[in-house]
Amino acid sequence: MKPSIPKGTRDFSPTEIANRNYIFNTIKAAFETYGFQPIETPSFENFSTLMGKYGEEGDRLIFKILNSGDYLKKAEEKLLSEKDSTKLTSQISEKALRYDLTVPFARYVVQHQNEITFPFKRYQIQPVWRADRPQKGRFREFFQCDADVVGSKSLWQEVEFVQLYDSVFSKLGLAGTTIKINNRKILSGIAEVIGAKDKLIDFTVALDKLDKIGKDGVVKEMLSKGITEEAIEKVSPLFDFSGSNANKLSSLETMLQTSEEGTRGVEELRFVCDAITELGLESANLEVDVTLARGLNYYTGAIFEVGAPEGVKMGSIGGGGRYDDLTGIFGLKDVSGVGISFGLDRIYLVLEELGLFKTVDLPKPKVIFLNFDATTDVLKMKAIKNLREENIKSEFYPDLGESNKAQKRQWKYVSNRAIEFVVSKVVNDVFTLKNMNSGEQIDYSLSELIQKLKE
Repeated sequence: MKPSIPKGTRDFSPTEIANRNYIFNTIKAAFETYGFQPIETPSFENFSTLMGKYGEEGDRLIFKILNSGDYLKKAEEKLLSEKDSTKLTSQISEKALRYDLTVPFARYVVQHQNEITFPFKRYQIQPVWRADRPQKGRFREFFQCDADVVGSKSLWQEVEFVQLYDSVFSKLGLAGTTIKINNRKILSGIAEVIGAKDKLIDFTVALDKLDKIGKDGVVKEMLSKGITEEAIEKVSPLFDFSGSNANKLSSLETMLQTSEEGTRGVEELRFVCDAITELGLESANLEVDVTLARGLNYYTGAIFEVGAPEGVKMGSIGGGGRYDDLTGIFGLKDVSGVGISFGLDRIYLVLEELGLFKTVDLPKPKVIFLNFDATTDVLKMKAIKNLREENIKSEFYPDLGESNKAQKRQWKYVSNRAIEFVVSKVVNDVFTLKNMNSGEQIDYSLSELIQKLKE
């Protein structure tokens, strides 16, 4: 049987790992520049920790882990005979792979609240898993790179996150990214003024799909969820909302003047937009998008989503928002939080499509010792030990090459890996070093060799 991997997962070559590390390191450096600290959480959580935190659609995409041993032993006969997988799951699965990094982070904060200094700024770069349908830019196993602040209600945090997005994408060379922003209070206010307050989640989930299924698709989904034609008619201007951020905010202010919550959302959004106008962005654009909902239950304030540069067909490459009551789910009340995530895998595809990986070098040694004479092996390995102690990346070709064919294989290895320096011969503690770029070949003592390679 031919070996394979599960759909929605990937193997990564050394070149791909080098490119991914380039993205990781760029994001990590920005996180730390902005004062964030790293944490890690387990790859799987208790089933109860994750379920019910992402809405109905999100819960369906959580990978459940079967209990160890005879997992059907404690299952009720009635449920087994009825084949009711929804009710049966909680009896045969106590754990699940994490769906994102935000809910595990909220659990972490509650568990470690006595050790944390608030406001707590953390970043986390780890894989997550979703039982989604694989397609371009959408995988079942992928990395998220998150930054969150908990313990601060200040809107300056939202402003800093916009700046953080701009900083990272500028350093990656992704000019022209669009940072879309909305506020959940505005969505609640709209649902209130059209008389669909009790359908807020259904309303926002449908509205969030506008760019995917179009106006007709959104209307059809809203009707199927019990939102009236009259309510949809009132909200129809949002389907073609245009103009500057200031114009959009003025229109929303008028539309939501009878909603206290909606008005507060407009004020919060205006604060962020005005601050960014004053501070400026390097290469990204900030755009108010009133249809942006992201369909997740836990956002209560600002909502972010980042789109790739124009001309690149890709879903969002980042997103996030404020979640004032997320830790309350785990028993810690009144701890406001806001965070963003970078979609590493989609960012990778965008950089690849735009040819922006040219400057990324594959890890390789500075010098390699070839193996043409077994009698000098120990001498070479001692020299390599000294070089590595001086932080000089060094390698020894392990297979002896006495024949011309075997020696050519070693030189081909040097060429394929583009190694700059080669020690081809050692005689009486004298090392013959060849510069593969210039072709220059000079004899050195060990101390001279170290000095030369340090230059």
